[in-house]
Amino acid sequence: MSASPGVRCGAARAGLPNAAPSRDPALAGLRAIAALFVVATHAAFATGYLNHGYLGTMYSRLEIGVAIFFVLSGFLLFRPWVRAAADGTAPPSVRRYGRRRLRRILPAYLVVVIAVFEIYTVFTPGPNPGQTWSGLLRHLTFTQIYAEDYLATTLHLGLSQMWSLAVEVSFYVVLPALAFVILRVLCLGRWQPRRALAGIALLAAVSPAWLFVVTATEVLPNSAGMWLPAHLVWFAGGMALAVLEAMGKRCAAIVAVPVACALYLVVSTAVGGTFAGPDPMWAPVAKSLLYAVIATLAVAPAALANRDSYTRVLGSRPMVWLGEISYEIFLVHVVVMAVTMDIVLRWPLFTGSMPGLIAATLALTVPAAWLLNRVSAPQASARKAGSSAASARPRCDAASFSAGVSSAAVRSEPSGRNTGS
Repeated sequence: MSASPGVRCGAARAGLPNAAPSRDPALAGLRAIAALFVVATHAAFATGYLNHGYLGTMYSRLEIGVAIFFVLSGFLLFRPWVRAAADGTAPPSVRRYGRRRLRRILPAYLVVVIAVFEIYTVFTPGPNPGQTWSGLLRHLTFTQIYAEDYLATTLHLGLSQMWSLAVEVSFYVVLPALAFVILRVLCLGRWQPRRALAGIALLAAVSPAWLFVVTATEVLPNSAGMWLPAHLVWFAGGMALAVLEAMGKRCAAIVAVPVACALYLVVSTAVGGTFAGPDPMWAPVAKSLLYAVIATLAVAPAALANRDSYTRVLGSRPMVWLGEISYEIFLVHVVVMAVTMDIVLRWPLFTGSMPGLIAATLALTVPAAWLLNRVSAPQASARKAGSSAASARPRCDAASFSAGVSSAAVRSEPSGRNTGS
């Protein structure tokens, strides 16, 4: 890529850059944007706005918030291994890494899963196959997506977004091994960023191959499109950004964001498939790859330490504050939306106002998410013990999460009805 003043997606200077802050407010703001996208696409589905032609397809593509979350996870979690390789120091402790991941996700997650199962003992808007003791056990162990027919056996209406958390957890498990293979084995024990990028490209290639097998054959269960291999290309985008950051690369938002927006318009066409289906076998692959590029471009200016109006807006206090509670918004917004639409607004499914449902859902979700964050997130104790300056930093190294049933999650039924969202 060119390093000219007009297109600054190339190298900023020779050599490694100064260590970037481990907690960048712009990255927290991106988590807020991704969370709002997810809430919006769920509201569009619930109110029937996905049927509004091309505009409805654009609403459905707001599920790209999932890809943004996964790119952020790939970047933030892979970066410590990259920095260790670049500096020639010992890699991060796997035990400490595992403890931090569990401490961040489990407390709030367990509270919400148990609470949602309790709520749905009295709130029964329709068939809910996941509302069983087996469904509870599967959700508590992040195994609900590993079913022969997820939609018919383990999908829970109040926890449908948790498929992505199951994918996140599986990525957490394999990341230390991936880091070892890419940064130690492929790079021959030395810092060789081009070899690392080649290894990440090979990792990304797993996703289109996996999705092709899922859509074109009967070898895998119809829920296999939800599993980690189908989404490795999104995580790989963030992992590549971690290597590029260590190489001293930069990417200006004035270049990346317009390209991402243009590609979003492209993926909102039949290239990315349709909501009603049936779609050609290549459509899930095309959509997955386009999502990877779009999400990586959206994250790149902030991840590569570019400072411009884009990152300043993302790093503003309201955006950072929402980013701080984005995980908790992810956890509670689906059940809040369902109860709000059915009991508070009394709108039948696929009716009502999408903006109205978004506003009502956020009005109830944000306070609940803030309270859940204050009670369960690990930063609460850190603030008591640490300085005010340290505790005020945005916690962008927390896990990133997403929601919704993956658009590539399940194959189309023989009748042609697309069972994904």
